[in-house]
Amino acid sequence: MHKTKQVIGGPLTINGRQLSLSRAIRAGDFVFLTGQIPMRDGSPMTDGSIEDQTRACIEGIRDILQEAGCELNDVVKTMVWLKNREDFSGFNAVYAEYFTEQQPARSAIVCDFLVDIRVEIECVAYKPVDEVHTD
Repeated sequence: MHKTKQVIGGPLTINGRQLSLSRAIRAGDFVFLTGQIPMRDGSPMTDGSIEDQTRACIEGIRDILQEAGCELNDVVKTMVWLKNREDFSGFNAVYAEYFTEQQPARSAIVCDFLVDIRVEIECVAYKPVDEVHTD
């Protein structure tokens, strides 16, 4: 019997401080990821191009999905926040490298962040529990 709600990944720590949130939660056949910001060595990536920061976000998403027994092609919905409207083209080009088939539904907005980054990506993945193989 599987739990209906499961925390995925260890505690999220940024700049040595543990945050009061989970990296991801599996609820039945869905996996909900916390918004991923670009990280490097445990700290927010405050430099680099939008392409660099987008890659860092998606690689972080890929790692957490893997812990949940999922892959990027299991993602059904993403929500994207960009600091600058002008970054959309660069963001979109990198995003398209990772989501090549059966692209997820997506929303994107421009906003201000709590840390000095250029992009944040949140996603929901769908993979039935009985199809998950974690090694």
